[in-house]
Amino acid sequence: MDLNQPYRFPLEYEFPAVLIHASESAVKQHPSYAAAKSGDVDAAFDLVLKTINEKVVDSLSELLKNDIPILISVHAEEASGINAIPEVMADFLFYMLGLEIEKSVVQANVVNHTGAGGFARMARQAIFAGEIISGRKYLIVDDFIGQGGTIANLRGHILYQGGVVIGATVLTGKDYSAILGLNLNKLSDLRRQHGQIENWWRQRFGFGFDCLTASEARYLINTPTSQTILNRIEETDTEVKRNVR
Repeated sequence: MDLNQPYRFPLEYEFPAVLIHASESAVKQHPSYAAAKSGDVDAAFDLVLKTINEKVVDSLSELLKNDIPILISVHAEEASGINAIPEVMADFLFYMLGLEIEKSVVQANVVNHTGAGGFARMARQAIFAGEIISGRKYLIVDDFIGQGGTIANLRGHILYQGGVVIGATVLTGKDYSAILGLNLNKLSDLRRQHGQIENWWRQRFGFGFDCLTASEARYLINTPTSQTILNRIEETDTEVKRNVR
């Protein structure tokens, strides 16, 4: 495994839908959003307090049943600073659900997904570092779901070390991305249309099409040609290298 590649495992279609607390407009138009995204903990507290949904928390409680998972949030560095929202949201859920929190696992690279397009999100994969307790169950917490790749990669990091992921929840995101699992019919459609580049994809990212989220696969299926996929990923790679210099 290339250290610059994430761990990914196939997402079963039965994997629970990601539970979303509030609309994008309610979160992103909140006066505290920008500061919270840039690392202001007080702003993040105000944002989460105003937008966390008690009915969704009840749904989380039903999802847990008799399980007592560890809350694990995405510690991500944005262009403007360390995003404070996921950790503060995990703190809220700690008090509301009585669960412990894992705080040593962090995102090890900067991907700048906020406002990025679909290909940029796929090209810049989130990679995580930190120890997981083998055999323990985890509930992933993040501020936003776009294509679901960050959640899939954190799940992969957990599974690789012997942990179990029972679900995920976010403050806001795309409703159509809440279903992470890729069904076999969509996987067949993707391979029929772009199967000739799956080996390239596996070498570039460290996983095959079977490990894509449903939203990622849908994005690729809606891309007319395989060459377009190659070109767009290469363009993003070139842009990243240029910015690193």
